[in-house]
Amino acid sequence: MTLFQALILAIIQGITEPFPISSLGHAVLLPSVLHWNLDEHSPLFLPFLTMLHVGTLVALASVFWKDWVAILKGIFGSYGQQNQLESIRIAGLLIIATLPAVLIGGIFEHLLRAFFGAPLAVAGFLVLNGLLLISTEWIRQYRAPTDYKPISSLSPKDALIIGLWQCLALFPGLSRSGATINGGLLRNLDHETSARFSLLLAQPIVLAATVREAWQIRHMTISHDMLLQSILGAILAGITAWVCSILMLRFFRNHDQWALKPFGIYCMIAGVAAGILIIF
Repeated sequence: MTLFQALILAIIQGITEPFPISSLGHAVLLPSVLHWNLDEHSPLFLPFLTMLHVGTLVALASVFWKDWVAILKGIFGSYGQQNQLESIRIAGLLIIATLPAVLIGGIFEHLLRAFFGAPLAVAGFLVLNGLLLISTEWIRQYRAPTDYKPISSLSPKDALIIGLWQCLALFPGLSRSGATINGGLLRNLDHETSARFSLLLAQPIVLAATVREAWQIRHMTISHDMLLQSILGAILAGITAWVCSILMLRFFRNHDQWALKPFGIYCMIAGVAAGILIIF
C-alpha cells in the first residue's frame, strides 16, 4: 500500500463512517474499481485499519463528549434522582441496541467475510442501501403523523429493533449508520435524534473493533512505513469524521422531511456505476 492509497482510504473512512453510505462498502469497492493491488484482509493491513478506527473513535467521542459526560454523571447521581434514572435508561438502551450486532456478527463472522471478496455483490448491497434509505423516507412521509420521541423515551423494544437494523451493516455495502437511522425513524425519532442515537451507538461498536484489532497485532512487528501510514491515516480519518459528523447532524436538523434521499440516490448511482466498472 502506498502513502497516497493510505490517505485516500483514510479520507473515505472518515466520510463514510458517519454518513449513511457504508464505510465497508466503499473500502471494498474503491480498490477494486481503481485496480489497486491491495489485500485488506492481510495481517499487514491490520495496524492501518486499527489506527483508522482509533481516529474515527476519537473524532466521534469529541463530538459527543458532552453527551457521554452527562450520561456518566447522571448515572452517578450528579444531577439528581430523576436524571440518574434517565441516564441509566439511556445507557441501557445503548447496550440493548449494541447486543444484536455483537452476537450475530460473532456467530456469522466467517460466513459474512466471503462478501469482502465479492465486490460485485457489494455494489449490489450499496444499491440496496440506497433503496432502503429512500423507502424509509417514503414510509415515514405517508404514514399517519406522530409526535417524535426523545432518545430517553425509547422503549427496550425500540432499542432492540434499532439494534437488529444495525445487523444489516454486517453485509458490506449496507450502511451501519443508515440502517440504525432507518430503524430510529421507523420508531418515531426525527432525523437529527435518530442520527445522534446512531452515532452514539457507533462508538461502542468501533471501540470493540479497535480493541479486538489491537489484541490481534500485539505481537506484530510494524515497519516504519506502515507506522507512518497508520498515524497519518488515523489523523486524517479523525479530522474527516469529526467534520462530517457535525455536518450530518446539522443537515439532518435542517432537512427533516427528506434528509436521507440524497444519500439514497448517491448509493444507487455509486453502486450501479461500480458494478458496471467491475464487469467491464
